[in-house]
Amino acid sequence: MDASLRAGVAVYNAGRFHAAHDAWEDPWLSLDDGTDDERFLHGLIQFTAAIHHARTRNWSGATGLAESAGDYLSGLPSPYRGVALDPVRRALSMLAADPEVIERRRPPPLRHDGAVLTLADLRFEAAAVAARVLAAADGYDPAPIDRAVDFAHEEVADGERTLFTTLVMEFATADATRSLVYRRLADHVERREREYADVDGLFED
Repeated sequence: MDASLRAGVAVYNAGRFHAAHDAWEDPWLSLDDGTDDERFLHGLIQFTAAIHHARTRNWSGATGLAESAGDYLSGLPSPYRGVALDPVRRALSMLAADPEVIERRRPPPLRHDGAVLTLADLRFEAAAVAARVLAAADGYDPAPIDRAVDFAHEEVADGERTLFTTLVMEFATADATRSLVYRRLADHVERREREYADVDGLFED
């Protein structure tokens, strides 16, 4: 859960409020209803959704989700799993009372272990989650990202930290150059798959 949590926090802090919830959804769906962890992730998911609705001027959707998210996060300690929840709860209260506040004030950053976590701060496992989330949000074919993550795990298992780990992390942290990084990553994935196919062919009858 920690890698997904940190990825979602960093994606949120990059201003990708709607995309952030995708990092939290899989671990949230695996949890039993009503547990602290389930309420925590459910609340964060609805928090980001409330912000998204407010930014698109869906005032009723924003207020409803802000109230619901506040209910989920109510009673949890702050910080919880390293995330400072008091600023989130204050923002939710303001959104529930006046969703148009989003047009006058930026949403608060999410703090993890006391710091505003950025995409550049992520280690590989969290960066891989962020890369998948951002690829889906920006309309990239996710298959090369998934294969690059697989190849990166092979490199790590072999004691390396080279090509694919670097490319996945660059894709996660890129902004204006993300499409360029994606093309490089996809090219290297295709090349590596051809190399594997050539090796497999050596052992065929």
